[in-house]
Amino acid sequence: MKLSHLVACSLFAGSLLFTAQAHNHKAKADIVDTAVAAGSFTTLVTAVQAAELVDTLKGKGPFTVFAPNDDAFAKIPAADLNALVADKAALTNVLTYHVVAGKVMAADVVNLTSAKTVQGQDLNIEVKDGNVFVNGAKVIATDIETSNGVIHVLDTVVLPSN
Repeated sequence: MKLSHLVACSLFAGSLLFTAQAHNHKAKADIVDTAVAAGSFTTLVTAVQAAELVDTLKGKGPFTVFAPNDDAFAKIPAADLNALVADKAALTNVLTYHVVAGKVMAADVVNLTSAKTVQGQDLNIEVKDGNVFVNGAKVIATDIETSNGVIHVLDTVVLPSN
């Protein structure tokens, strides 16, 4: 009984070691796969799929994505969110407004007052009380590095002007 317990523990430890080694040798995932793996961007990923932007955000980049999490999307009334997802042009306009060309790390963002989005309009960037805000949305996590850029997490969906 004790020997089988020892063998089981050894196999388990070996499997953990193998998993850790495999993880360390694994290349970083792209923006889309990183968002999927995080589990807190399901609405964003669904919207990216609906707008047919998956291939773009899996592309070479680099891109900086100011990514609203699921809680941010939950602030939008369901009917409004459903209407947005149903309108591919409007959805693409909103999603590309969250993306900046190039890899802009948090240390660089805090020195900016604005950033031009791939949608064409600028995002207003402001630092208040040690927090960074993008068009009034608070950046709640930074520097999630991916193989083709970086993700900064927003607590609110930002909307371009008409």
